[in-house]
Amino acid sequence: MTSRKIDPRIKVTRRNFLQSSAAALPAGALVAGGATLGAESAWAQASTLTPHTMATLTLMARDIYPHDQIGDASYRKAVAHWDTDAAASPAKHSMINDGVAQLNAESKKRFKADYVKLPDEASRVTVLKAIEAHPFFKAVRADLVVSLYNQHDLWPKFGYEGASAQLGGYIHRGFNDIDWLPTA
Repeated sequence: MTSRKIDPRIKVTRRNFLQSSAAALPAGALVAGGATLGAESAWAQASTLTPHTMATLTLMARDIYPHDQIGDASYRKAVAHWDTDAAASPAKHSMINDGVAQLNAESKKRFKADYVKLPDEASRVTVLKAIEAHPFFKAVRADLVVSLYNQHDLWPKFGYEGASAQLGGYIHRGFNDIDWLPTA
């Protein structure tokens, strides 16, 4: 049984990753304005949902789980399946369209502009917090945990080494790498 060699440049442990992920929504991160993600032309190939809806879902994904080290393409990939899901289920199609309409209505009520037109993340997070109790927000947030963080090409950016069961678990592979806990 061989263990994977850990890149010494990566200073993120699983514990640190989980801590920072849990604080991601309230803390937020500095991201360029919505114009970078709001490019609806990137969603011209969407077959069921409008490019505006897909751009809104993409920006929403970045604002819910913000990571500066992840490019826009990874967020687009995380929400791409919503288009095919909407085609397969009229109920899901309605939930997505109604949710985006509700998000935009809340955004217009507070800032007089659609969600994707809001220039700063703080404003968009304010809008998201206003709708966080709604089923649409809960569905998007819950789905992103899998669709975003299960992209294997992103794992090295977080310092995650991948599954360990086939390698004998983490007991001898970083289980005890708690460098953030002060010693007495």
